[in-house]
Amino acid sequence: MIASDESHVEGKGKNHLDINGPCGKFKGMKFPVSAGNNNICRSVAPVTSPESACARISLPGVMDAEGRVDESRLRMHIFKNGGVSPDERGQVWRFLFGMYPCSSTSLERHLLLEQMSVRYQVMKRKWQHLLPGAIRLRLNGTDAELLTAVKFFDQRQDREQNQQHYQYQSEEAKEKLSFLQLQAQVLFERVTFDLEELQEAIRIIDKDVPRTDRDLPYYRNEGLGNLLVLRDILITYAAFHPEVSYAQGMNDLCSRFLEVLDSEVDTYWSFSCYMEKFSKDFRADGLYRKMELEAALLKELDPQLHSHLVTDNMERLTFCHRWLLLGFQREFEHSDALRLFEILSCDHLELISQQVDRVRYQERLARKHSLEEEPVTELHAVNTDFTFELFMCATILLENRDNLLSCRNEVQLIQFTSSLQGKLDLNSTLRKAEEHFYNYCKRSSWDYLNGLYRTRKSKEDHFLYHLRNLFS
Repeated sequence: MIASDESHVEGKGKNHLDINGPCGKFKGMKFPVSAGNNNICRSVAPVTSPESACARISLPGVMDAEGRVDESRLRMHIFKNGGVSPDERGQVWRFLFGMYPCSSTSLERHLLLEQMSVRYQVMKRKWQHLLPGAIRLRLNGTDAELLTAVKFFDQRQDREQNQQHYQYQSEEAKEKLSFLQLQAQVLFERVTFDLEELQEAIRIIDKDVPRTDRDLPYYRNEGLGNLLVLRDILITYAAFHPEVSYAQGMNDLCSRFLEVLDSEVDTYWSFSCYMEKFSKDFRADGLYRKMELEAALLKELDPQLHSHLVTDNMERLTFCHRWLLLGFQREFEHSDALRLFEILSCDHLELISQQVDRVRYQERLARKHSLEEEPVTELHAVNTDFTFELFMCATILLENRDNLLSCRNEVQLIQFTSSLQGKLDLNSTLRKAEEHFYNYCKRSSWDYLNGLYRTRKSKEDHFLYHLRNLFS
């Protein structure tokens, strides 16, 4: 759903495709550097960010006077413009990833944030009470930075306690807090933990958190304490989502949310919403499904490269799963990787798929009422499982085709793909991925029309015959 002009952005249901798309239009675009915490960390992330409830999104036509967000316009704006500026990113992500419902008003979000904050605190205290030995990160005595991080984190804790003391001084505020705490305690009272599994998850988290990219400005100096904020979020998630628990790579994903949102509570709920959709990708069956789809798409686009890379068990495509799992986090420069994460999260192909499904539904209705007696073989136009991220992955493979074909074993393959980290150009890759997507759609639609013409023999198909000749 890429609009070719602004009028198409404003209207819902517009399907005009512009081959230049957001990437061609914004080639070489550089967003201004934000003065906020997204780029320069001045302190450890606070527990909550109350100002986010009433902060406005200045994107044209996206937010109304009461603070409601038009989700369709928001997603379209992000895709059409190749992301949002760093100044808008934190507020946009709270809606894009579902922390705040797009239908909520500013007033409703104040109440919602209070509820989410209390619930998170009750959840965190629950696992801390059951596993008091896990409250603190097991420190490596040789890592002086982590020892310093604990000091900064403790200072943050003291500040938060003082702020809460002043915030809930009035009787009305105390009663409201007591009610929310009671409500949360009732909600989580029956939640039980498999302590052995949770302790194992914490052990892995304690290994992964210190490995999070500490070269980022967000984790430098006093920002080191954010590593411990990240740890608490991941443990709380693992404790209350035992079906998912924790898997390697989640620290990098969650770190991205923490850096942008700069709030412990907001990060937990946004990350949880994201994982509702993508947690399956961290399981073995999800990993294999992703590789299956990528292999199928690569076979469509380049059969020779497919036969070279894809073995019977597809082990050689494992590196693609890491790309897809982390949203190409390490393959592009950091600020570009954040932009790409926004673009991929717009579910662009899912919007296209909805239009395709509507067209096919109308076609099925027409068939139902036709006088044709012979059964019609079901034909498939577009594989709607081929999401945009798969085209991004395939584009990177195709752009490095010669180098990949020269790799003769897994070691050479891993060495080459590792050499790409931080060196890919986002605008160029996006533009080429769009071209591959549009060409795939056009080719699939043409094959569909051809198949439809061959399977239907009635006089009604003269139009299809003429249409076929027109494009020959």
